[in-house]
Amino acid sequence: MVRFVAPYAVVLALGAFALQWLDYQRLSRSMALEFYVALVAAGFAAGGVWLGWRVAARSRGPGFARNEAALRALRLTLQEVRVLEKLAAGQSNKEIGRSLGLSPNTVKTHLANLFAKLQVSRRTEAISRARDLELIP
Repeated sequence: MVRFVAPYAVVLALGAFALQWLDYQRLSRSMALEFYVALVAAGFAAGGVWLGWRVAARSRGPGFARNEAALRALRLTLQEVRVLEKLAAGQSNKEIGRSLGLSPNTVKTHLANLFAKLQVSRRTEAISRARDLELIP
């Protein structure tokens, strides 16, 4: 737990220190206001990118093994699994259709079947459920 929290604590402490330093510099009027605004904006942008990268990063080790028992239990076809993988990659129906050589209506049919088999009603729920069942990495 400490290894997880410590880097965030250090980053927040450094950010608080930087903001206090900037406030002191502003009070002493040693730099223009636009410089402070640019520094704070750059800091927030860098922090947002770093935090987004940290939070969104998924460990996709070489050891992923698809849960074949769940595939059989849900009766997912190979084409539905392919559509599910493309869906997890964030592709739209048209993009999925283009990459798999299917019409958008066929993709919609496969998605409807996936939603019914996974007992979900949204794309994000389908991806989350498929990851929980280890159908996709």
